[in-house]
Amino acid sequence: MSQTTHTPHHSTVDPAEIERFSRIADEWWDPTGKFAPLHRLGPVRIGYVRDRAAAHWGREALSGEPLQGLSVLDIGCGGGLLSEPMARLGATVTGVDASARNITVASLHASRQELAIDYRQGTAEALANSDARFDIVLALEIAEHVADVDLFLKSCGRLVKPGGLLFLSTLNRTAKAWALAIAGAEYVLGWLPRGTHDWKKFLKPSEVVRGLEAGGVATKEIVGVVYSPLSRAWSLNKTDLDVNYMLFAVAQNATEKNP
Repeated sequence: MSQTTHTPHHSTVDPAEIERFSRIADEWWDPTGKFAPLHRLGPVRIGYVRDRAAAHWGREALSGEPLQGLSVLDIGCGGGLLSEPMARLGATVTGVDASARNITVASLHASRQELAIDYRQGTAEALANSDARFDIVLALEIAEHVADVDLFLKSCGRLVKPGGLLFLSTLNRTAKAWALAIAGAEYVLGWLPRGTHDWKKFLKPSEVVRGLEAGGVATKEIVGVVYSPLSRAWSLNKTDLDVNYMLFAVAQNATEKNP
C-alpha cells in the first residue's frame, strides 16, 4: 500500500460522505443498528475525555459533573452520541454537523431527554472563522471523512480557547487497519455498511499532530483503542496504535498561537 497525499479542497465537506450518513441518520440511537460500533466505543471515548479533562482542570473525574462550567464543541456530532453524555457531565455543549438530517435527529433526541444542547448545521472552518472558541473541542471519528484534512485540523485547533483541550480519534493508515476496519468490519463481520471508510483517507498519527500544530494546539498523548473479540469490548492501549487511536492536545496561550 502506497503513501497518500491530502489535496486541499478549501472546504472540509465531502458531499458523498454527508449523503452516506444522512441516509442512515434515523439509526443513530439504535444500539444494534448501523452505528452499533460507536455505541460500543462510547464508554472508552467518554471516559477518556472525562478523565483527561478532569485532570487538566484539577477536578474529580467521578464527581458527577466534572465538566461543569466548561464549554464543549462536538464537531461532526451526528445524532448526538457524544454531545448528550458531555451535557450530562455538566458541560455547556454545542454540536455541529454538516448534515441537516443529523442535526434534526440529534435535536429531537436531546429534547426528549430534556437536555439543552445547541445543535447547528455547519462546518469546523466556518465556526472557526466566526471567532467562536471553546474549552474543549471534540473531533472523534470524523477526520477520516472530511475532504480537506489540513483545513479541518487547523480549524479544530483554532476553535480551542488558550489553555483548552482538543480530543481527536481516527484510524491509522496501516495494512492492519485496512484488514480489520474495512475488510473485517465492513465485509466479513458486517459491523459497518460497506463503503463507510476509505483507507486512503486514514491518517498517520504524525500527520494529525502536524495538522493540529498548524492550528495552535500541541499533542500531549496518543493512545490506541483496541477491540477484544473475547470480551467484545474496547480498551485503551498505549502501545498499539495500528488501527484506532485517540489523542488529546492543549492549545497554546494566545500570544503563542499561530496566526
